[in-house]
Amino acid sequence: MFLKDVTVRNQVGLHSRPATFFIQKANEFKSSIWVERDERRVNAKSLLGVLSLGIMGGTTIRIIADGSDEQAAVEALVKLVDSGFSD
Repeated sequence: MFLKDVTVRNQVGLHSRPATFFIQKANEFKSSIWVERDERRVNAKSLLGVLSLGIMGGTTIRIIADGSDEQAAVEALVKLVDSGFSD
């Protein structure tokens, strides 16, 4: 298992479009991936799950992965969040 904490930098947080980018990136990996906020954990590959966390800008989340590509998955998602969801 591999995990990292990251602060969401964009103002709107993880809503609609940024959440879609996040789950698309998560689905590129074989590992099981979760997002955790305030002791609540959801599947990072589920749009409804990610949206249900209500992650706003400035919120710190934990990204957790378990599987063959767990470190690459967490690093890629942290990089995406750090970028503010822009390429």
